[in-house]
Amino acid sequence: MVSPGILLVDKPAGMTSHDVVARTRRAFGTRKVGHAGTLDPMATGLLVIGIEGATRLLTYIVGADKTYEATIRLGQTTGTDDAEGAVVTVAAPEAWDAVTDDAVSAGIAALTGEISQVPSAVSAIKVDGRRAYDRVRAGEEVVLAARDVVVTRFDLHETRKGEGYIDLDVIVDCSSGTYIRSLARDLGAALGVGGHLTALRRTRVGPFDVADAVGLDALEGAPTLTPGEAASRILPVLEMSGDDARDLRHGKRLGGQAARLDGAIGAAIDPDGVLIGIVERRGADLKSAMNMPEADR
Repeated sequence: MVSPGILLVDKPAGMTSHDVVARTRRAFGTRKVGHAGTLDPMATGLLVIGIEGATRLLTYIVGADKTYEATIRLGQTTGTDDAEGAVVTVAAPEAWDAVTDDAVSAGIAALTGEISQVPSAVSAIKVDGRRAYDRVRAGEEVVLAARDVVVTRFDLHETRKGEGYIDLDVIVDCSSGTYIRSLARDLGAALGVGGHLTALRRTRVGPFDVADAVGLDALEGAPTLTPGEAASRILPVLEMSGDDARDLRHGKRLGGQAARLDGAIGAAIDPDGVLIGIVERRGADLKSAMNMPEADR
């Protein structure tokens, strides 16, 4: 029997997130595998995988903030806003006069904080039930609506100048739903030379770090976090007595216990450290928002 758990995988370049899920299914011998947040084939880094009943926790992980290491190339635009697409425009030599260190810093500052961002047309966002990138590949013109995101850190670590381009190595902390490709595109546009993303690595998803992840060659027998361990990292913990644990598992409310919850939801843990499920307030009571399957506790 496969134990439920959260697996941290360091995805290599050239694979889709679904490819990693398929490899995990084979390694663990189960079909019940999912992930919390897609990485493009070009990107590397942390993919949070749920196995068996722990897939129910992915809903509470996917919205966590994230950290990326990226390289932005100024001087060229592409049809996909990253290195996967063909170069569409190249900056004129005279345009570089305005690309000073101060201008780059100002452009980065303008893309830090609460910003409105238009996702790339080749993103995985669904438009009338179909992925935007599928519509683009079919020859359709796709214009996505702007969305509000938060970029809490946008740090420039290194600048490298090439023939007709400048590469910027950056680190970005951001809210879920932020597109780093769009940051590259918008920074290049603001500087008047165009830009796109040439490298992307996700190093953190909420409390989970790529330093703790395994590579694809180490999936067999790879360690996982139990549902209780994972839930305790992402949510406030409520330790339950044996009686309260039994009541929650039977779908009963815990009368008068809402004040125990610091936040909208919390992880209910039984006396053995096992995750019962996710609880929420309902008036003065606590009730289950999600219960773990009995066999997966």
